[in-house]
Amino acid sequence: YRKADMSVEEKVRALPALRAIIEAHNLSADKRLGQHFIHDLNLTGRVARAAGDLSTCTVMEVGPGPGALTRALLLSGTKDLVAVEYDARCVGALYSLVDAAGGSFKLIHGDALNFDESTIVGAGKKLKIVANLPYNVGTVLLFKWLESAAPIESMTLMFQKEVVDRMIAEPGSKAYGRLAVMAQWRCKVAHNFDIPPQAFVPPPKVNSSVVTLYPLPNKDMKLYKDLEIVCRTLFNQRRKKISTSLKQITSDGARILEAAGINPDSRPEIIPVDAFERLVRVLHPSRYAA
Repeated sequence: YRKADMSVEEKVRALPALRAIIEAHNLSADKRLGQHFIHDLNLTGRVARAAGDLSTCTVMEVGPGPGALTRALLLSGTKDLVAVEYDARCVGALYSLVDAAGGSFKLIHGDALNFDESTIVGAGKKLKIVANLPYNVGTVLLFKWLESAAPIESMTLMFQKEVVDRMIAEPGSKAYGRLAVMAQWRCKVAHNFDIPPQAFVPPPKVNSSVVTLYPLPNKDMKLYKDLEIVCRTLFNQRRKKISTSLKQITSDGARILEAAGINPDSRPEIIPVDAFERLVRVLHPSRYAA
């Protein structure tokens, strides 16, 4: 670097262009890992801005690839960034960013599916997750984080647009299902913007979307597993009356639905999120006594 006293931002901007890094490390997106790389730093900057103030929290990125979003996060003022990368090829390409960021950036070669997010959160800090998620494990990771005990303040994530449409769907819509209920029960969900296929290398066959999820306070997380079981059971038979599908869980469905204030002739796709919580509480009164 030209000067020993250069800031992290100046060092990141002085790095070789992203395409040069990709060529030097002979990187190409691996379909088996669901990878689609972003080269546009203006776009990754927009993703980073959607996550809000990153200066006082621990930031976690999953699947940084060659580092386009990583650069944007470092340029956005984060001083405590941790990236988890499964692909060893990409780990090598990210070392220049680790060096440029000094102690602000920690790179972990590992599988985010088995990673304990609470181990990286600084004392007294909250965690923000910001990631262009691999298509093949995106929803699996989301469900993991919805249940996580880590102090997650927000999750700004990129998915296939179809996944985000299901996440933000309202009762009565074709897209409404288990994902919508679980995401909206646990979080406030905000759709930020869409991204066309040509922004990626290689371009996927579908549009993508960026969404931010803000975990809601004071949720009784003991409910989570029971709620997920109920949603999975009922939405697996989404065209059947809820009284019929509920027989797989209980033989006392008529009484339980009445106590929960749910019409037994309703189908699950029209049941609002709060009614699913009432149903779980009536199903298991000893677990969730007021």
